Amino acid sequence: MFIPLSDTNPLRHLPFQYVTVGLIATNFLVFLVFQSGMVFNAMEAAAYGFGMTPALYNDVAELPPGFLAAPDAMTLITYQFLHGGWMHLISNMLFLWVFGDNVEDAMGHARFLIFYLLCGIAGAYAHLLVMPASESPLVGASGAVAGIIGAYLVLHPRVKVWILFLGRLPLRIPALYVLGGWIVLQFVSIAFTLDEQVAFWAHVGGAAAGMILVVLMRRPGVPLFDRGLVR
Repeated sequence: MFIPLSDTNPLRHLPFQYVTVGLIATNFLVFLVFQSGMVFNAMEAAAYGFGMTPALYNDVAELPPGFLAAPDAMTLITYQFLHGGWMHLISNMLFLWVFGDNVEDAMGHARFLIFYLLCGIAGAYAHLLVMPASESPLVGASGAVAGIIGAYLVLHPRVKVWILFLGRLPLRIPALYVLGGWIVLQFVSIAFTLDEQVAFWAHVGGAAAGMILVVLMRRPGVPLFDRGLVR
Protein backbone atom coordinates (compact mmCIF):
# COMPACT_ATOMS: atom_id res chain seq x y z
CA MET A 1 0.00 0.00 0.00
CA PHE A 2 2.83 2.42 0.81
CA ILE A 3 6.61 2.60 0.76
CA PRO A 4 8.35 4.48 3.62
CA LEU A 5 11.06 6.85 2.43
CA SER A 6 12.27 8.89 5.42
CA ASP A 7 11.21 10.61 8.62
CA THR A 8 11.99 13.99 10.14
CA ASN A 9 13.28 12.58 13.40
CA PRO A 10 16.96 13.12 14.28
CA LEU A 11 18.87 10.97 16.76
CA ARG A 12 19.01 12.43 20.25
CA HIS A 13 21.25 10.07 22.22
CA LEU A 14 23.43 8.15 19.76
CA PRO A 15 25.93 9.37 17.17
CA PHE A 16 25.01 6.54 14.78
CA GLN A 17 22.59 3.59 14.57
CA TYR A 18 25.24 0.85 14.43
CA VAL A 19 22.91 -2.04 15.31
CA THR A 20 20.27 -1.04 12.76
CA VAL A 21 22.88 -0.86 10.00
CA GLY A 22 24.49 -4.09 11.20
CA LEU A 23 21.16 -5.92 11.06
CA ILE A 24 20.50 -4.66 7.55
CA ALA A 25 23.97 -5.71 6.42
CA THR A 26 23.59 -9.15 8.02
CA ASN A 27 20.22 -9.77 6.35
CA PHE A 28 21.59 -8.81 2.94
CA LEU A 29 24.72 -10.92 3.44
CA VAL A 30 22.75 -14.02 4.46
CA PHE A 31 20.43 -13.62 1.48
CA LEU A 32 23.29 -13.08 -0.99
CA VAL A 33 25.31 -16.05 0.23
CA PHE A 34 22.63 -18.64 0.93
CA GLN A 35 19.44 -17.66 -0.87
CA SER A 36 20.15 -15.59 -3.96
CA GLY A 37 21.88 -18.39 -5.91
CA MET A 38 24.89 -16.14 -6.48
CA VAL A 39 27.13 -18.10 -4.07
CA PHE A 40 25.22 -21.19 -2.89
CA ASN A 41 21.95 -22.40 -4.37
CA ALA A 42 20.43 -23.16 -0.98
CA MET A 43 17.10 -21.30 -0.90
CA GLU A 44 14.98 -24.35 -0.08
CA ALA A 45 17.56 -25.95 2.23
CA ALA A 46 17.97 -22.72 4.19
CA ALA A 47 14.21 -22.21 4.52
CA TYR A 48 13.50 -25.74 5.77
CA GLY A 49 16.66 -26.09 7.85
CA PHE A 50 16.78 -22.66 9.48
CA GLY A 51 13.29 -21.25 8.97
CA MET A 52 10.68 -21.83 11.66
CA THR A 53 8.24 -24.49 10.44
CA PRO A 54 5.37 -24.92 12.93
CA ALA A 55 4.78 -28.60 12.12
CA LEU A 56 8.45 -29.38 12.73
CA TYR A 57 8.61 -27.22 15.84
CA ASN A 58 5.56 -28.99 17.29
CA ASP A 59 6.81 -32.44 16.25
CA VAL A 60 3.82 -33.23 14.06
CA ALA A 61 5.97 -33.61 10.92
CA GLU A 62 9.53 -34.51 10.01
CA LEU A 63 12.12 -32.70 7.94
CA PRO A 64 12.54 -34.16 4.44
CA PRO A 65 15.63 -36.40 4.09
CA GLY A 66 18.86 -34.66 3.21
CA PHE A 67 18.14 -31.35 4.96
CA LEU A 68 20.36 -30.05 7.76
CA ALA A 69 18.18 -28.62 10.53
CA ALA A 70 18.93 -26.16 13.30
CA PRO A 71 17.56 -26.96 16.79
CA ASP A 72 13.94 -25.88 17.14
CA ALA A 73 14.71 -23.13 19.67
CA MET A 74 17.43 -21.72 17.41
CA THR A 75 15.03 -21.37 14.47
CA LEU A 76 13.15 -18.70 16.45
CA ILE A 77 16.25 -16.57 15.79
CA THR A 78 17.57 -17.89 12.48
CA TYR A 79 14.26 -17.50 10.65
CA GLN A 80 14.52 -13.75 11.18
CA PHE A 81 17.55 -13.54 8.86
CA LEU A 82 16.09 -15.48 5.92
CA HIS A 83 13.79 -14.12 3.23
CA GLY A 84 11.60 -15.45 0.46
CA GLY A 85 12.94 -13.19 -2.28
CA TRP A 86 14.48 -9.85 -3.12
CA MET A 87 11.25 -7.86 -2.66
CA HIS A 88 10.59 -9.51 0.72
CA LEU A 89 14.12 -8.61 1.83
CA ILE A 90 14.14 -5.05 0.49
CA SER A 91 10.73 -4.13 1.91
CA ASN A 92 11.67 -5.36 5.39
CA MET A 93 15.03 -3.61 5.31
CA LEU A 94 13.46 -0.35 4.12
CA PHE A 95 11.14 -0.28 7.13
CA LEU A 96 14.08 -1.17 9.39
CA TRP A 97 16.19 1.64 7.91
CA VAL A 98 13.52 4.35 8.21
CA PHE A 99 12.20 3.49 11.68
CA GLY A 100 14.86 1.40 13.40
CA ASP A 101 17.33 4.19 14.11
CA ASN A 102 15.00 6.12 16.40
CA VAL A 103 13.97 3.01 18.32
CA GLU A 104 17.65 2.15 18.74
CA ASP A 105 18.26 5.73 19.87
CA ALA A 106 15.53 5.38 22.51
CA MET A 107 17.04 2.18 23.93
CA GLY A 108 20.76 2.09 23.25
CA HIS A 109 22.60 -0.43 21.09
CA ALA A 110 22.54 -3.56 23.27
CA ARG A 111 18.96 -3.26 24.46
CA PHE A 112 17.79 -2.53 20.92
CA LEU A 113 19.37 -5.74 19.60
CA ILE A 114 17.70 -7.75 22.38
CA PHE A 115 14.42 -5.95 21.68
CA TYR A 116 14.64 -6.73 17.96
CA LEU A 117 15.21 -10.45 18.52
CA LEU A 118 12.48 -10.67 21.17
CA CYS A 119 9.95 -9.10 18.82
CA GLY A 120 10.91 -11.62 16.15
CA ILE A 121 10.43 -14.44 18.65
CA ALA A 122 7.04 -13.04 19.67
CA GLY A 123 6.01 -12.95 16.01
CA ALA A 124 7.06 -16.58 15.57
CA TYR A 125 5.06 -17.67 18.62
CA ALA A 126 1.96 -15.82 17.39
CA HIS A 127 2.29 -17.67 14.09
CA LEU A 128 2.80 -20.96 15.94
CA LEU A 129 -0.34 -20.49 18.00
CA VAL A 130 -2.53 -19.75 15.01
CA MET A 131 -1.03 -22.26 12.56
CA PRO A 132 0.46 -25.05 14.72
CA ALA A 133 0.41 -27.70 11.98
CA SER A 134 1.63 -25.59 9.06
CA GLU A 135 4.39 -27.24 7.03
CA SER A 136 5.41 -23.99 5.34
CA PRO A 137 8.61 -22.44 6.75
CA LEU A 138 8.24 -19.03 8.34
CA VAL A 139 11.07 -16.79 7.13
CA GLY A 140 11.77 -13.08 7.22
CA ALA A 141 12.46 -10.16 9.51
CA SER A 142 8.81 -9.10 9.37
CA GLY A 143 8.00 -10.02 12.98
CA ALA A 144 11.00 -8.13 14.31
CA VAL A 145 10.36 -5.17 11.99
CA ALA A 146 6.72 -5.16 13.11
CA GLY A 147 8.05 -4.77 16.65
CA ILE A 148 9.95 -1.68 15.52
CA ILE A 149 6.78 -0.34 13.90
CA GLY A 150 4.86 -0.85 17.15
CA ALA A 151 7.62 0.77 19.20
CA TYR A 152 7.92 3.75 16.87
CA LEU A 153 4.16 4.26 17.02
CA VAL A 154 4.34 4.44 20.83
CA LEU A 155 7.39 6.71 20.82
CA HIS A 156 6.75 9.07 17.89
CA PRO A 157 3.17 9.10 16.62
CA ARG A 158 3.33 12.81 15.70
CA VAL A 159 6.57 12.74 13.70
CA LYS A 160 6.03 13.34 9.97
CA VAL A 161 7.01 10.52 7.61
CA TRP A 162 7.56 10.69 3.85
CA ILE A 163 5.93 7.78 2.03
CA LEU A 164 5.06 6.75 -1.50
CA PHE A 165 1.35 5.97 -1.34
CA LEU A 166 0.35 3.21 -3.76
CA GLY A 167 3.97 3.22 -4.86
CA ARG A 168 3.82 6.54 -6.69
CA LEU A 169 2.18 9.39 -4.75
CA PRO A 170 4.59 11.15 -2.32
CA LEU A 171 2.95 12.17 0.96
CA ARG A 172 4.26 13.54 4.24
CA ILE A 173 1.95 12.52 7.08
CA PRO A 174 2.21 11.72 10.81
CA ALA A 175 3.52 8.31 11.79
CA LEU A 176 0.26 7.68 13.65
CA TYR A 177 -1.60 7.36 10.33
CA VAL A 178 1.22 5.60 8.47
CA LEU A 179 2.05 2.95 11.05
CA GLY A 180 -1.38 2.79 12.65
CA GLY A 181 -2.80 2.18 9.20
CA TRP A 182 -0.24 -0.58 8.61
CA ILE A 183 -1.34 -2.34 11.82
CA VAL A 184 -5.03 -2.02 10.89
CA LEU A 185 -4.21 -3.47 7.48
CA GLN A 186 -2.80 -6.62 9.13
CA PHE A 187 -6.12 -7.28 10.87
CA VAL A 188 -8.05 -6.54 7.67
CA SER A 189 -5.81 -8.98 5.82
CA ILE A 190 -6.40 -11.64 8.49
CA ALA A 191 -10.15 -11.12 8.32
CA PHE A 192 -10.36 -11.33 4.55
CA THR A 193 -7.32 -13.59 3.92
CA LEU A 194 -5.94 -11.27 1.29
CA ASP A 195 -2.68 -13.24 0.96
CA GLU A 196 -2.25 -16.68 2.47
CA GLN A 197 1.50 -16.60 1.80
CA VAL A 198 2.03 -13.75 4.27
CA ALA A 199 2.25 -14.54 8.01
CA PHE A 200 0.01 -11.72 9.19
CA TRP A 201 -0.23 -13.09 12.74
CA ALA A 202 3.56 -12.89 13.02
CA HIS A 203 3.24 -9.20 12.18
CA VAL A 204 0.55 -8.73 14.81
CA GLY A 205 2.55 -10.61 17.46
CA GLY A 206 5.70 -8.66 16.70
CA ALA A 207 3.93 -5.29 16.74
CA ALA A 208 2.20 -6.06 20.06
CA ALA A 209 5.52 -7.10 21.59
CA GLY A 210 7.15 -3.93 20.33
CA MET A 211 4.49 -1.72 21.88
CA ILE A 212 4.92 -3.41 25.26
CA LEU A 213 8.69 -3.85 25.29
CA VAL A 214 9.50 -0.27 24.29
CA VAL A 215 7.81 0.96 27.47
CA LEU A 216 10.03 -1.34 29.55
CA MET A 217 13.29 -1.11 27.60
CA ARG A 218 13.56 2.57 26.67
CA ARG A 219 16.17 4.77 28.31
CA PRO A 220 15.16 6.46 31.58
CA GLY A 221 13.49 9.74 30.76
CA VAL A 222 12.66 8.95 27.12
CA PRO A 223 9.08 10.18 26.68
CA LEU A 224 6.26 8.26 25.06
CA PHE A 225 3.81 9.57 22.44
CA ASP A 226 6.06 12.53 21.58
CA ARG A 227 5.40 14.28 24.87
CA GLY A 228 7.40 17.49 24.87
CA LEU A 229 7.82 17.49 21.09
CA VAL A 230 8.59 21.00 19.83
CA ARG A 231 7.01 21.68 16.47
